[in-house]
Amino acid sequence: MNKIFIKIILLFLIIPLASCSYSPIFADKNYDFEIKEIIFSGEKTVNKIINNKLKLIKSNVNLEKKKYNLNIYSEKKKNVLSKDSKGDPLKIEMIILVKYDVNEKGSTILSKKIEKNNIYNNKSDQFELERSEKIILENISNNISDIIISTIINLNDN
Repeated sequence: MNKIFIKIILLFLIIPLASCSYSPIFADKNYDFEIKEIIFSGEKTVNKIINNKLKLIKSNVNLEKKKYNLNIYSEKKKNVLSKDSKGDPLKIEMIILVKYDVNEKGSTILSKKIEKNNIYNNKSDQFELERSEKIILENISNNISDIIISTIINLNDN
């Protein structure tokens, strides 16, 4: 009897969560601009994450929209901030630097640089360390791509 009661309660808890209407912030918007071409250089992983986010806007094709081209350069650095008595790293800082230019009709109308960092503890398990570094890299890169989209929206509003 107790097992059936627990299953029924779990079912009622899971149903509202499954019907959640999540959608990405920038996906369903109808922007009055289009990203025509994006040229990437630098850190491939960061560029891939930014490109996936910007593809949502790039696919919105309309003849009446302003068309922008982007040149994006990214760089990733890792610095050891502190070490233990053996010389092994304790705290590590990951820095992501992105420089980008927004071009319209062959001329640069905006040039910006974004630098984001995150400090994290070193882990003895190499697999766990790589996994947490990947998550940190994805979070920072997604944040930077949101900033790029926001600056283009603000540029277009002026």
